Amino acid sequence: MFCVECGKETSIFKDGVCKDCYVKTHSFSEGPLLVDLPVCTSCGSYKYKNTWTSDIFDDTLRRIIKQVFHISKELRNIDITIECVEKKEEKICKVIISGFLDDLEISEEHNLIVRMKKTICDVCSRRFGGYHEAVIQIRTDKKQLTNEELENIIINVENQVESLQSKGNRGLFITDVGKEHGGLDFYLSEKGAAFTIAKHIQEQYGGQIKQSSKNVGMRDSKQIYRMTYLIRFPAYKKGDFISLNNLFYYISSIKGNKIRIIELSKWEETTVEQKDLQKANIFGGKELIREMIIVSQSSNEIQVMDSEKYNIKVVKKPKSVFIESDKIKVVNIEDNVFLFPEI
Repeated sequence: MFCVECGKETSIFKDGVCKDCYVKTHSFSEGPLLVDLPVCTSCGSYKYKNTWTSDIFDDTLRRIIKQVFHISKELRNIDITIECVEKKEEKICKVIISGFLDDLEISEEHNLIVRMKKTICDVCSRRFGGYHEAVIQIRTDKKQLTNEELENIIINVENQVESLQSKGNRGLFITDVGKEHGGLDFYLSEKGAAFTIAKHIQEQYGGQIKQSSKNVGMRDSKQIYRMTYLIRFPAYKKGDFISLNNLFYYISSIKGNKIRIIELSKWEETTVEQKDLQKANIFGGKELIREMIIVSQSSNEIQVMDSEKYNIKVVKKPKSVFIESDKIKVVNIEDNVFLFPEI
């Protein structure tokens, strides 16, 4: 058949014309020359369809193009390529929309100005206003946390918040952190996420969680409650040396209410609960460990020498092992010397 447009004898694609002529006389995409894109001056989030997103600019702009541009349904396997140059408070973009019309690839180029409208997003607005739905309180029994322990807990909570944010929880943030009564108070924007973080802290440091709620008003005809999660750490921690029932132990791990302890004279490991250690005496942690020089050893004993005072002590081996190193770590507790259980 003959194309009514070019007169060539070829297969007719549509409306009496061949595919080449059809492509020349038709546009497959069109859109505006200017779009506005709200951007948060604090966190850099973009607003799309009345929803704030932390996605990168190119991904957000592609969504906007799919929304505001008309792209012919005749095209298949559509791809949108963006090239932008930033100028003051706007971006000058070249938008290339391509796809296939049967086996023929179509590519059309558009100029687009993206005007960046600076504002504050919903999350940052709440954060600046001190908004919080929950408080995580960290307290301890018998002793105050050291500055190093406080900083490690702060880093731990911040990492948990960042992890949940990276999984899509954009509305989660820490409003404030306060040092109170030898512990810490974390003010968080979401009570559900706060409970998840509190459980994680308890798993790592031990202790118990107590929950309480406070009515702070109404929103959308519903009562609003602010949650408090109190985590009370035990007096001991991982790495501490304790005595219980006339035996000495090393705390090798704490996971929630489960504490793994190693009896120092035999290196026998067992798991106990927090209530089992209520009467334990705590002697300290890594400051009790010293490295000493091995002088000699037998199957049951080992002679070690202090490299500073040159004192020699005989230490019973917890089990028949041969120490191949020339140095070893020992623990001195109330004139009792034990090999540190790391071999």
